[in-house]
Amino acid sequence: MSQILENDRQELTAGNTSTLATEDAATTAPPRILLADDQEEILLTLVEMLKDEFKIVGTAENGIRVLEIAPSLAPDVVVLDISMPGVNGFDAARGLREGCSSAKVVFLTAHEDMDMVEGAMSLGALGYVVKSCLATDLVPAIWLAMAGQIFVSPSIYLT
Repeated sequence: MSQILENDRQELTAGNTSTLATEDAATTAPPRILLADDQEEILLTLVEMLKDEFKIVGTAENGIRVLEIAPSLAPDVVVLDISMPGVNGFDAARGLREGCSSAKVVFLTAHEDMDMVEGAMSLGALGYVVKSCLATDLVPAIWLAMAGQIFVSPSIYLT
């Protein structure tokens, strides 16, 4: 392996970066996403919207199901609706943390309320996306969460 690294270092020194760029692109897997929403049509929309850029590892219709399947799916990001029957998104996020999940949480919700945003952030969420801004805000929110940065739909600040 050290010989391969040495060869790559020599190629870089010689100005040939194409080998490393190709290897990096081939070895970088897309982020693994678990989606949770109690509305089937929203889940279908999310899968269709995200499938080309991310690896959708599963969907769940409620927080109970999220807590059941997240450990075996090992998602990088869990996109959670807040208002789901049984175990809501906030309780599911809390359960993921208590279960030592390293998954980042992005909330996707109809609630345009700063108190809800603050509640989400207090649970360690890195994203808060309003469903009315889904098309423009969800993909950047996921990428920022992957980078450990916070995203809140800008429309929240307008209400």
